[in-house]
Amino acid sequence: MCAIRSIIAPSDFNYNTDGYEGDAAEDGKSQDGSEPLRFIDESPTMSPQLCAALGPNGEAVSPSPLEGLLPGGDIEKGLEMKKLVLSGFLASEEIYINQLEALLLPMRPLKATATTSQPVLTIQQVETIFYKIQDIFEIHKEFYDALLPNIQQWDEKVTVGHLFQKLASQLGVYKAFVDNYKVALETAEKCSQANSQFQKISENLKVRGPKDSKDCTSTVTMEALLYKPIDRVTRSTLVLHDLLKHTPKDHPDFPLLQDALRISQNFLSSINEEIDPRRTAVTTPKGEARQLVKDGFLVEVSENSRKLRHVFLFTDLLLCAKMKKTAVGRHQQYECKWYIPLADLTFQTLDESDSCHSVQVLPEHEIEEMKMKISVLKSEIQKEKKAPKGQSRVERLRKKMNEQESWLLMHSPTIPFRIHNKHGKSYLFLLSSDYERAEWKESIQKLQKKDLQSCVLSSVELQVLTSSCFKLRTVHNIPVTTNKDDEETPGLYGFLHVIVHSAQGFKESANLYCTLEVDSFGYFVSKAKTRVFRDTSEPQWNEEFEIELEGSQYLRILCYENCYDKSMLNKDDNEIVDKIMGKGQVQLDPQTVQSKNWHMDVIEMNGIKVEFSMKFTSRDLSLKRTPSKKQSGVFGVKINVVTKRERSKVPYIVRQCIEEVEKRGIDEVGIYRISGVATDIQALKLAFDTNTKDILMMLSDMDINAIAGTLKLYFRELPEPLLTDRLYPAFMEGIALSDPAAKENCMMHLLRSLPDPNLMTFLTLLEHLKRVAEKEPINKMSLHNLATVFGPTLLRPSESESTKGQHITSASDIWSHDVMAQVQVLLYYLQHPPISFAELKRNTLYFSTDV
Repeated sequence: MCAIRSIIAPSDFNYNTDGYEGDAAEDGKSQDGSEPLRFIDESPTMSPQLCAALGPNGEAVSPSPLEGLLPGGDIEKGLEMKKLVLSGFLASEEIYINQLEALLLPMRPLKATATTSQPVLTIQQVETIFYKIQDIFEIHKEFYDALLPNIQQWDEKVTVGHLFQKLASQLGVYKAFVDNYKVALETAEKCSQANSQFQKISENLKVRGPKDSKDCTSTVTMEALLYKPIDRVTRSTLVLHDLLKHTPKDHPDFPLLQDALRISQNFLSSINEEIDPRRTAVTTPKGEARQLVKDGFLVEVSENSRKLRHVFLFTDLLLCAKMKKTAVGRHQQYECKWYIPLADLTFQTLDESDSCHSVQVLPEHEIEEMKMKISVLKSEIQKEKKAPKGQSRVERLRKKMNEQESWLLMHSPTIPFRIHNKHGKSYLFLLSSDYERAEWKESIQKLQKKDLQSCVLSSVELQVLTSSCFKLRTVHNIPVTTNKDDEETPGLYGFLHVIVHSAQGFKESANLYCTLEVDSFGYFVSKAKTRVFRDTSEPQWNEEFEIELEGSQYLRILCYENCYDKSMLNKDDNEIVDKIMGKGQVQLDPQTVQSKNWHMDVIEMNGIKVEFSMKFTSRDLSLKRTPSKKQSGVFGVKINVVTKRERSKVPYIVRQCIEEVEKRGIDEVGIYRISGVATDIQALKLAFDTNTKDILMMLSDMDINAIAGTLKLYFRELPEPLLTDRLYPAFMEGIALSDPAAKENCMMHLLRSLPDPNLMTFLTLLEHLKRVAEKEPINKMSLHNLATVFGPTLLRPSESESTKGQHITSASDIWSHDVMAQVQVLLYYLQHPPISFAELKRNTLYFSTDV
């Protein structure tokens, strides 16, 4: 059961009556298949961002069409959303059944040949590999066949709760499958190595696509398909949450869905309890259990070059390992590079006689350029995932991104962390954060306070300990951008204003200062430093800093004693020799930080208290919509009035600004983020409002940031948002859906519901912003940056709408409640494959004839 520790971990399902936190698989690979599940964090200001619905070979799933759904109006919203969820789940259920069918296809002939004189596999091997697959297939086929007609004949009287209740009651079959999962994988691997015929079969299973997909079949490995049932229970549980959210409590379905959810949760809990690994490796020389205390990826400087290591701190020793290269399909393994008993480990600085490593530090712009390249690749991967036949390109892009992320991880750390073996050998690591270095040092020193004995491991003992690291590790992924994905994390974007006031609790006078760190691009970065307050035990800094946040969730404050004794200086480059007196971390809670007033707080660290205040300023703090009194202009006038007057599909101002930006501003660093001169923007506004004849001449002469600012101002001053007040609640509901297929159904349907001028203008702007993002390495504007700038502008409802039923006291409160979701809505469409106006309208006609 240890093999599936990363699939369902005890802490990964924390349910309560208000919401849930869960995990979802990207493409159905277990730890053994090298791609573990990604865990989702859900907060009040962010919708859970699950991966796109993927087909059997990673291709985008075509969701089932929705019939006759119009947001708002007379139709009950809950009923409408419920059908969206069910339609998406039904589409994914069809794909899951096809995957199970693909597994069953070779099972029958393999079983038939097992009794012949030339068997490919024995009966026992066949039954082990395909254990319970037939039963699972029959359960889901019956469920699908029963659910389909209910959705086709959908109305308020339709009930589906009994179907989900029955499905949940059959989870015992999944329990048996999970218990056998590790053995099934191991058996399949051994059989592939021993029999080339079976290897060929297991690597080329054919999965039928959905009925409405263009591709008939796709090729998938047996290992990937065997993972699908494990992922399915998680998916079903997420859907039950969505269904309950949109089912009235007096509906007959409600108690049945509640019961199905209870059964599913109990099932997951029972699995969690059984596979909770004990963090014990082998016994120490004293006969005590050796336990893993801490582990993580560090960059070691070895032979004047940087090497990625996985470092494991046990209760009696520190072990440095590297991941061995293994054949495809083989389990990953660690190779021990060295170990030091904690009884022999010191942090002493080097003597003058010792040699000193010279650590090469790259220029900051090279690090930043690599971050931009990775952002571009991430965007491309998201596009290709949803594109037909995009999987082969996705794999190439992933490989390239992995190389670039590895480069970033190797070259960004600059803070030395040296450990020394008292027998003469020293080792040097480089870290990105002094906070991290202090944590490692404190953890080691805490263990050293115990009665430790030096130990020498035999080669067998060392091999056993190193082998155990794979199962015992708590950190599975290198700490770079893949662990700080903008799509998955609800971090803050904008500026954090921090005032470091004072500190108290020092036992004696010293020269004291503080540094501030925030997480950015996957790891922590030092952003600010106070002045040194000399010879005091009660420093009063009262210094204010403006820190730019890019998806940040935490603020760290470190307090140092400044060292002026040059004899204590270490010779290592970039070494911070000043003594850390204390360190602390606070979460940047959006609802606390994003208020109009300063929020004062205290961080307690090692008996020291640091008092500070902070407030957050968004990039688009206020988006007031004031209708124009003069209907002859374009600013503040409804978009349908402007297009009708101009006899155009897209307003002239939008077309001209986009054309000018693409002509000479698409390579401009920070285009749409850098503010233009206010007087220039007002001059352009007046020219467009009065239809000045020389507007084209003005545009060609004007600073490009002023033109970009004019376009933003036009959308900001529309009397209602481009995506309309009427549909705003539905957009918020749609982006919050957990099931990817249901989300796709809903988000495309909402576009079809827009008035034609709004839709045409939105699609025109969408393609323009994608073209801007293609130049991200030059202009530094990613899809997420653009979504942050334009999301609130295009979605924020007019004041009369935004205040209905809400108790919001300031613009900052509105930001904390809604803007993150508004950004996610635009980001969803920006990352979507090209959306055709004609295709959307054809679908609308199709739906209306079906109603």
